[in-house]
Amino acid sequence: MTENPAHTDLWPAPTASGAVDAVVTVPGSKSVTNRGLVLAALASEPGWLRRPLRSRDTLLMADALRAMGVGIEALPNSASGAAASTGGEAWRVIPAGLYGPARVDVGNAGTVMRFLPPVAALADGPVRFDGDPRSHERPLHGVIDALRALGARIDDEGRGALPLTVHGGGSLTGGRVEVDASSSSQFVSALLLSSPRFNQGVELRHTGATLPSLPHIRMTVDMLRMAGAKVDSPEGGGEPDVWRVAPSALLGRDLTVEPDLSNAAPFLAAALVTGGRVTVPDWPERTTQPGDALREIFTRMGGTYALDERGLTFTGTGRVHGIDADLHEVGELTPVIAAVAALADSESELRGIAHLRLHETDRLAALAKELGELGGDVTETADGLRIRPRPLHGGVFHTYEDHRLATAAAVLGLVVDGVEVENVATTAKTLPDFPELWTGMLAARGDALAGREA
Repeated sequence: MTENPAHTDLWPAPTASGAVDAVVTVPGSKSVTNRGLVLAALASEPGWLRRPLRSRDTLLMADALRAMGVGIEALPNSASGAAASTGGEAWRVIPAGLYGPARVDVGNAGTVMRFLPPVAALADGPVRFDGDPRSHERPLHGVIDALRALGARIDDEGRGALPLTVHGGGSLTGGRVEVDASSSSQFVSALLLSSPRFNQGVELRHTGATLPSLPHIRMTVDMLRMAGAKVDSPEGGGEPDVWRVAPSALLGRDLTVEPDLSNAAPFLAAALVTGGRVTVPDWPERTTQPGDALREIFTRMGGTYALDERGLTFTGTGRVHGIDADLHEVGELTPVIAAVAALADSESELRGIAHLRLHETDRLAALAKELGELGGDVTETADGLRIRPRPLHGGVFHTYEDHRLATAAAVLGLVVDGVEVENVATTAKTLPDFPELWTGMLAARGDALAGREA
């Protein structure tokens, strides 16, 4: 686990005075926004992203593509044509010849550090990648080794991690390649997103024993196909763990970004733990987002939901049940699920999530430590967490620069007096203005906030 920096910035998590009852509009999906930006940048014609997420991770992606020559212009959606009724902002993406020298700040964004080296290999000139200190610890070897096998020249001084320089040659041969993506499904998505532009496309074979977060790979494949790429994938009846993408031009699309369903987790959890009701508008009927699994998971933990023209309405029953769940495909939901489990009436076992030790921080160690510091009984297992509910008390919940730990702490604070969230501003990584959304959810029913103003 990354050492937690000393922060004096403590946010007193508001305590709900009763059952929440609110409509919460969740910003756009980071995963869709950043995939959409890459595909639009590699297209043969301009395209639109409507209602994109504006957060640290997505702005880093846009700035990186701009540094390599792509035009990205932000406009009010009401002034941008066909989908004006969707409101919000729109980004006009104008592809151009990619070039270096360029410098890319990845922050601590897995999508930026992994999706963009293949793009940089198509640029004409060197592209230097660096980021936050934690980014140097996150695995990147799968992308680096695969790109070298496909003909790219990369200088990483043998580390298999950041910082590194991709010496773009203007094109990439492509072809067959193997990658062990056991530590991150983003290795697969990174190579697939740029592969239509490789001279021979790609035949990518995953060689590892496990493959986490498959919904994110399905999202990548679906978005490639919508952009005109020809993709044969395991879901299409091909060989297990083999993806084939033919070389082709990509279409400029007019894409409206779905709400980020994973970022809906703390708000739905608020309904569950307070016995209240929260509606998230524009919840899609069908989606590849992992966050859609919240409907089933939180129902098992004691709630009910309805999906209709208003969106998804989730209702708590006043009781929270423990759960035995394999979260291998939806690991990013773990922190909030763990917080809810710590408030349940029975033990929970969260399994299949060993790869979370390699995320923004070691999420398993961090959750065990921070829940324990508030009085919880949490044990790390080989691939997850065992949570035995205990009476919790207030205290400082450290976030380790991890946005999902901060939102998990806010859920606890709804029903535990005195929880103080260290560095809640880290939520800006994917959920801008989280404190305002959170207090707004409570104010919607006139809650008096137990916490003072941040």
